[in-house]
Amino acid sequence: MAEKDAKPKKQSTIKQIIQIYKFTAKEDKALPWLEAGAFLLPVVLGVILGLLFKWSWLTWIFLMITAVMLGILLATMMLTRRADIVGYKQIDGKPGASIGVLSNMSKAGFNFPQEPVWIDPKTKDAIWRGSSMNGIYLIGEGDYGRVMKAMDRQEHEIKGVTAGSAIPVYRISVGHGPKQVSLDKLRNTVTKCKTYEPTNHKNALAAKIHPRRRFLLTKAELDILNDRLRTLQAKKGYAIPKGIDPNRPQKVSRRAMRGR
Repeated sequence: MAEKDAKPKKQSTIKQIIQIYKFTAKEDKALPWLEAGAFLLPVVLGVILGLLFKWSWLTWIFLMITAVMLGILLATMMLTRRADIVGYKQIDGKPGASIGVLSNMSKAGFNFPQEPVWIDPKTKDAIWRGSSMNGIYLIGEGDYGRVMKAMDRQEHEIKGVTAGSAIPVYRISVGHGPKQVSLDKLRNTVTKCKTYEPTNHKNALAAKIHPRRRFLLTKAELDILNDRLRTLQAKKGYAIPKGIDPNRPQKVSRRAMRGR
């Protein structure tokens, strides 16, 4: 019983870095050279500066220690960046990849349930709904036109439970089309959705009179909003097409997304 109850040991930072490197190096053949360059750059620069200014041996020691530490930092940053690229590339285009990227967001009250609010059984286009202190998000995967039409219906349903409020609804279509957001830029796009138009003004003069404002909910207001959205989801439900399990979205490798 004691063995069963024992919690698994956490891996050390060095082991995690090694695993991230192996995971990334399989797909990124240039990684070893980039890592070596990132590490050696401050070391070589330090040696050159030391020879030019003819520093004392004590200064040389501190210089080399600093250069090595800086080299390790640059190499780690390079590894994280290349691992992100590989991780996004592996899940790009797979059903549920979007919610896999967003589901681990926690700051500013971000909440993205794994269950989609709409799925087209034929095309497998899908929409997920999330929320934060800045408003409500509709995240779509699939054909842009079809997804936008489905978002019209979703927004109408949302307005039914938020009537009388100015809570903005942000629409984001994930893909590689002209009006879509690529998977690797999805998180940044979501975090930048903080402003809204108070009313639907169509001309430039009105836009100057009514500038875009920042919207922000309190924690209590966000809790009420999430309760209403959960109730809406429970009433509407969603259809599950063959070949898609919405409760098992594509998971983003924590090794690849480390540091996010």
